[in-house]
Amino acid sequence: MNDPERSYELVVLQRRFAVCRFQPTALLPGWAQGGAFWSVSRTPDELSIVCQQSLIPSGVQAERDFSCLKVVGPLEFSTVGVLASLTGALAAAGISLLAISTFDTDYLLVRQTDLPDAIDALRESGHVVQF
Repeated sequence: MNDPERSYELVVLQRRFAVCRFQPTALLPGWAQGGAFWSVSRTPDELSIVCQQSLIPSGVQAERDFSCLKVVGPLEFSTVGVLASLTGALAAAGISLLAISTFDTDYLLVRQTDLPDAIDALRESGHVVQF
């Protein structure tokens, strides 16, 4: 489906999140798997983990204080423009984000301090944001 006018429903997850960086050969730490939402990406350059901030031990390299918005799904793989619609609204408002896609849906992480403006920008673009 290609519908640039389609609005999406998002839900703000009620936790604070962080993005951790490790060496590419690092093992996946058990603490990162403790929350209800976590995501892992390994490349030849790094191991990145997005997880609940409260689980991260001190001394771990991390960018902290992110809020997470979940796109209510599931979304069909044939759907075109979901991230473009959402990220375009945030880019127009000057809000940086980290996008994570799963089999069923997409997640947008924004700085917690940017969350109110992100919600406003998404709503002004016709999307529905709930808590």
